[in-house]
Order: sequence, then structure tokens, then C-alpha cells
Amino acid sequence: MDGGIFFVINTLQAGGAERVISTLAAKFYERKYPVTLVCLNYAEAVFKIPDDLKIVYLVRRKADNIYFRIYYAASIFFKLGYLLYRIKPRCVVSFMTTANLWTGLTCLITNTNFIVSERTTPDHTIKRQRGFLKWLSTFIYAKADSIVLPVKGIENCLREIKGFKELTNYRIINNPVSHFDSLTGLKVNNRKFILGVGRLSYEKGFDQLIAAYAISKNKETDLLIAGEGKEYEALNQQIQSLKLSDNVKLLGLKQNLQDYYSQAEMFVLPSRNEGSPNALIEAMSMGCTCIAMDCEFGPSEIIQDQSNGLLVEDGNIVKLSQAINSVLENPQLRDKLAANAKLINRTNSLDEISSQWEKLILSPKA
Repeated sequence: MDGGIFFVINTLQAGGAERVISTLAAKFYERKYPVTLVCLNYAEAVFKIPDDLKIVYLVRRKADNIYFRIYYAASIFFKLGYLLYRIKPRCVVSFMTTANLWTGLTCLITNTNFIVSERTTPDHTIKRQRGFLKWLSTFIYAKADSIVLPVKGIENCLREIKGFKELTNYRIINNPVSHFDSLTGLKVNNRKFILGVGRLSYEKGFDQLIAAYAISKNKETDLLIAGEGKEYEALNQQIQSLKLSDNVKLLGLKQNLQDYYSQAEMFVLPSRNEGSPNALIEAMSMGCTCIAMDCEFGPSEIIQDQSNGLLVEDGNIVKLSQAINSVLENPQLRDKLAANAKLINRTNSLDEISSQWEKLILSPKA
């Protein structure tokens, strides 16, 4: 298959886009495709990568002043361009705006087929661009073989941008269900618990979840939040000020999330914005009852309210608390939602999603 497939992203640190691109690369490698993972910047890979799968790091950042930024930008441009010229991949797939721009620019110069993928709300990425950068994004995305998005909502948001409205190369491919190791059988908490999973950042809304838990009725059920991030101290202060230290625990990163999903009374996604929430898909695949804020984007395309989960008005702390109470107080509702949630293992299976990517990558280009 010529030079194979390149997957390009900024780093392989913890994150939804990083998880998906790592999973896809490993799946294509398993299918005997020549695969190269290209990271614009060096960082320790969080997700499992086959030992023989080639990873190329273009730069290792050591400083962040203007001179080093120029140096790193030039290094990325020339190193990526040289890789494409030397190896001549069949197709390059990039995730996230920065990687998309570098990929598109070098692929156009080297006459290489490329696919770009946005994984989060354009409100925080392309919509914030100005001037030349905005023009460059419009030009590159228009030239891409496809713009792959995990949910329709992101396409609708992109179409609000001048130059993106009339594009015809959008493709929707949902995020795949993550593969977990077998359950360890170890009890992860001494009491029943509600689970939150994700990066501890403002957009993930864990302050909203803690506030909703604080006004919920049942304090015999703990709240556990797995993840790391810059909001750790603020969340910890919130927990202490609400006198919830005995009930609410910030766990940090956990390698055995499957045990937490399988033992939780419910999973709650309190995000202010999303692209397509991997943690929600993971929880549903494990048969965990799920509640999600109806934020942009993803939850409303994954959850059918009252059928396979509960959707709560975006930002409404009181309604989130009421939804938590309803699940805790109604075992029949919880069991119904959990059973229907597991159907996502069919629609979002890795085999199904990777086959959609395979068809797109191998399709004849005009």
C-alpha cells in the first residue's frame, strides 16, 4: 500500500482525540497496514500502542519564547514535509486544528492525499482565528479529501463560518468504543458511588457535578471523579468549602476505569462543551447508567433521553441533581437505561468504526 498511512496529532497525551487516533492506528496496524504515528511535539504516550508501530516525534519543546516558537514551527514544517516526500504515504489523517494545518500545508506541497478531523467545538478553535490564519484554515479544509467529524453538531457549527458553509467534503464517523482489559474483580470503593471521568478543566464542568451532588438527597452514595488537570486545586477547594471531603474524591488518572464503570451506580457527564465525549461512550458500553448535560456537542446525538440515558438542560445544576436523585431512587429506571446503553457496542464497535475509516482512506480520489 505505497508508503502506508500516516496518523498525525500534536501529542499522544491523555485526551479524547489522542485516545481515538491511538486506537485507530493500532487497529490499522493489526490489519497489516503500514502505519506511522506522527506527533508534532514529544510527550509520553498515555494510551497503549503496539511495540512495533512506528512513532515519529518531530520536535521536543524545551522553551516557549518567540524565537523557539519560530524554530519549532520551521522544524515541524521541514521535518513533516521531508517525511512525506521520502515515504510517500497513501494517505495522511490528522486530528485537531493545529495538526490539520501543518498536515494540509505539507501535503499540498508534496501532492499527498490528506484527511483532516476536528474533534471538539469550533467555537474554541477555528472560530477564534483571524486574518491569514482564518484564510489558511478555510483553504486547507476545502482542499482536504474529507473533513471527518465525530458528530453532526460540529459540522453545523463549522458551516456557520464564512468559507465553510458550502463545503461538500464533510463526513461523520462516530468515535469507537474503547477496548478495556478484563475486569480485575477488585472493589474500587467501600460504598456505592457516582462516577465522573475526564480532564479536570473548566469545560468539563466537574464543578457543576460537585454542586449538583451537594444538593442531592443521598449522601450514602459517594462521588468519585477520575482524571487530572489544572482545575484540581479549585475543585478540591470547592469540595472542602461544601464540607464534602468524606463523600467526594478526586482520584487522578486510573488505569482500571473498566472496574469503576462496572461498579458505579451511574456515570455523569457535566461538561460545558464537548466534541464527542469518549467517556460517555465508554460508560455506556460497560452498561453503566448515564446522565449528561445537553451541551454542544455530542451528548444529544449519543443519548436518547429516557431510553438509553438521561439528558439534562445545559448548565442547569438543579435539574442535574434531580436526575441523579431519580436514578438513585428508581432501580427499574436505572436498569432500563443501563441495558439500552450497552447497545452502543454494536453501533460504535471498533470494527465498525475502523471499517468506515478504512473505506474513506482507500476510496479513489478525484
